[in-house]
Amino acid sequence: MNLRSLILALIVALMMALVGCASKNHAPDQTPPVLVSEDTWRQVDWDIVTASLTAKGSAKDYARSSMANWRDLAYQRTEADFIPWFTGYWTQQWLTLKVAWYKVSTGKETDPAKRMANYLQEQYHNRVLDPVAKQIDPGAVMEQTTKLYIQLLGTQLQGIAPRYGVPLDQLDRRFKDIPAIELAPPPNRNASLYQIIHIDPVVKLPAYVALVNQIRNTPSGAGAGPSDASISSVAQRTSEKLEATLPTRGVAGAVAAAVGRVAGTMISLAVSGFGAIAHEKERSEMVEQLRVILSAALDDERRNLMDNPTAGVMAGVYHLSGHIEGSLIKTFTPSVELEPIPQDLPPPGEQPLQDNKSDEQAPSDDGKATE
Repeated sequence: MNLRSLILALIVALMMALVGCASKNHAPDQTPPVLVSEDTWRQVDWDIVTASLTAKGSAKDYARSSMANWRDLAYQRTEADFIPWFTGYWTQQWLTLKVAWYKVSTGKETDPAKRMANYLQEQYHNRVLDPVAKQIDPGAVMEQTTKLYIQLLGTQLQGIAPRYGVPLDQLDRRFKDIPAIELAPPPNRNASLYQIIHIDPVVKLPAYVALVNQIRNTPSGAGAGPSDASISSVAQRTSEKLEATLPTRGVAGAVAAAVGRVAGTMISLAVSGFGAIAHEKERSEMVEQLRVILSAALDDERRNLMDNPTAGVMAGVYHLSGHIEGSLIKTFTPSVELEPIPQDLPPPGEQPLQDNKSDEQAPSDDGKATE
């Protein structure tokens, strides 16, 4: 009897254990997945757009401050180096010879002012922009601004899941469907919102590297310096002024004779066209004109570097935010454009209600309201 009771107890215990295991295996199936409503997703999308706008504003403030410092350093360097060099007596003599040589060596097909512009552009880079770039490089500002936008955006997006009770796996799928970089082909030049905020550091993302390289290699991109038009203006005035100082006769012969001689002979030839005394009298005016031209050129360049959507310091931010915001704003457009259904539509089979105007207010044939 005791043996039977023991066996029965063991059988009952074994069955209960099996039932318990079965219950544990089916436990996950008893928890239904969280269903996120369309209204909630619209709120999530709107919060993503808001986060992007906020991050973009902060990134722009950083870029604006950096480029203001860049402009100040470039102006100081222009005043301390380029203007004294350009307006110096011996520099003017050397430029006089260059203009004369351009005229006799290039013919009519090449404008001497254009060649002078290229020379002055090179000098401006060597004396001003390259030294300033060692402290503030517009290309580096562009990258730092883009990374700041990504960092701030990722931080703000972390609050969406707890705010609306959206499961992280569903929110991540949402992020993966939102484009952030689109430069394909090849496909790895594209990246989603999920990728740019989760890959750390972002430079490991091929699409990000491709975006930065594209911006840097764009003509007149970040760090290119004052536009050719500004330098060409200086070059044009320089060429005209220096051409006027050349002797009216025998210019071509004098320059041709100077070819192959030592530099001292060439300089002595130039001195005959432009004396030191005359130069000093005109130098102050030359300095002031050059200061105005280059100051305006630096202001224009700073604005261009800030506002250019494809080559400026905000180009990376504009590319990312443009795709993120653009893809989400489309989801709001239908709900904004749909007109409400008229409330006075009659049920099927009934006549529509007449206008609110009474018979007394109906216009008569002569256009006047009848009473």
